[in-house]
Amino acid sequence: MLSDEIVDGGFYAKFPGGGLEYGEGILDCLHREALEEFGQDVEVLRQFYTSENLVESRFVPGDQIICVYYECRLQPDQNGRRLPRFRVAEQAYDFVEHREREESFRWRRLDEIVPKEMSFPLDQEVLARLLEDR
Repeated sequence: MLSDEIVDGGFYAKFPGGGLEYGEGILDCLHREALEEFGQDVEVLRQFYTSENLVESRFVPGDQIICVYYECRLQPDQNGRRLPRFRVAEQAYDFVEHREREESFRWRRLDEIVPKEMSFPLDQEVLARLLEDR
């Protein structure tokens, strides 16, 4: 899944995720972010990658970011189906309201994503690692 976002007037395509809140563990953050962004929880399959080099925040210069990537899938409903209960866009940047800060989600097969489509170098690196891992 990809997340298309408008942040401070910029358009970004990335893997979904968010920031750790004070006092929160990494897995607690993952579940909270899934509930906030998707409105449903996820099942964690495995931790896939943790950033190993300096990643400076694009939005707060001087802040260093540590990124932890997990492979997840949607929690099944009571009938065992893993269907999204959130809007899935058909195309990139398919926003409903075009507000200053907006987010939409779309499904893409890994082998169909072009690395340059990802806005952040670390997401491009993780995409390459996911493709190698398949």
